[in-house]
Amino acid sequence: MMEMEMRPCLDEFEKLLVRMNTPRVMIDNAGCVNATLVMIDSARKDGILLDAVQVLTDLNLLIKKGYVSSDGCWNMDVFHVTNLDGNKLTDDSIINCIQQSLGTIHHTRSKSIDGMTAIELTGTDRVGLLSEVFAVLSDLKCDVVESKVWTHNGRIASLIYLKDCESGCPINDSQKLESIEARLRNVLKGDNDIRSAKTSVSMAVTHTERRLHQMMFADRDYERTSVIKTSGECSPAVSVQNCLEKGYSVVNIQCKDRPKLLFDVVFTLSDMQYTVFHATIDTTDNGAYLEFFIRHTDGTAISSEAEKQRVTLCLKSAIERRASGGVRLELRKEDKPGLLAEVTRAFRENALNVTRAEISTTMGKAENIFYVTDAHGNHVDSKTIESVRQRIGLDYLRVKELPLAFRNNEKGENVEGGAVLLALGSLLRRNLSNLGGLIIKSYS
Repeated sequence: MMEMEMRPCLDEFEKLLVRMNTPRVMIDNAGCVNATLVMIDSARKDGILLDAVQVLTDLNLLIKKGYVSSDGCWNMDVFHVTNLDGNKLTDDSIINCIQQSLGTIHHTRSKSIDGMTAIELTGTDRVGLLSEVFAVLSDLKCDVVESKVWTHNGRIASLIYLKDCESGCPINDSQKLESIEARLRNVLKGDNDIRSAKTSVSMAVTHTERRLHQMMFADRDYERTSVIKTSGECSPAVSVQNCLEKGYSVVNIQCKDRPKLLFDVVFTLSDMQYTVFHATIDTTDNGAYLEFFIRHTDGTAISSEAEKQRVTLCLKSAIERRASGGVRLELRKEDKPGLLAEVTRAFRENALNVTRAEISTTMGKAENIFYVTDAHGNHVDSKTIESVRQRIGLDYLRVKELPLAFRNNEKGENVEGGAVLLALGSLLRRNLSNLGGLIIKSYS
């Protein structure tokens, strides 16, 4: 009899556990005039904010505004999102994907890389380096299926996913891997980078863009000074202060808005072992304004000026790494062995420097994006671009405009940050006052 009486109580308790451990996702297209509201209600867990932002980012959505609050044991996030053209979300498949992904948040990589060999490169950047890397891989009969390349402060980081050209399988032969490793290490060393060209082997699997941030952080790019400065580039304004009455450190950021900005900032804070308890995100045509109330994972605030300076430098670098300096070129062409070596050789021979690249292959077709400047980081003149296009094929290589939502921000205007940072700094305070190398990996 007692068991029968306890059963309903146990059922309710089990429901409560499920409720506490399953994020509740609400999507509202009526509550805001120019954006779709995505609301996430969940028990507070380490990393849940980063995973939510990653889901939205991997779907190529723009986060225009956001509010994060996780006092006590509960978390509430609200994001105002649009597509890349700045419009509300109307595609049911995207909306369903958001609901399913956010409702079952867990750490994932952006897409499957099973059946490929992953190569990680870090070293000193120089004009033509990417051309040399792809030439070596082509010579060794390696098919580049996917790759991402970032450059910052004279350093380069790249993840390259390969298959064997002849078999179409991941490269597992130890001798061939050693040959790839040795030749790429020599390319990275060049004439003056013997110390920082490193090699190691790992089987770890991670989100590609998270890993790129980790590689550049480990390379300490934030301590270096850029030799090449992209024309019109504005440094982000970052400040770190302590809110002693609440035991938080307050991070304020003002910079030009761009896709994936919030992901880059939140990931960097998370990877540096800080937890975000409250945040406000606001973007306008003039820029992005972000404020975060953070603590160490052990619950303490930032304790020294040296640590504040380190956080400031690391956040600036995280924002700058993905900055789209230069002319955006898009290549769409039937894939073939050596295509990337051929294209990047044309860039090198015209003294074009690749500041960022995204390489992908879909159904036998190469779909690649390159951001290029001249050798000094300045804008490339149209004659040089047309010469490269003529060589590769006018129908294959095209100059691509940025999405509508970001064209107004590409004029290089430098927005003044002091007054806005202070205004944002007071916003959440008022709310709070009311709340008591080279790495080779194989995946088979």
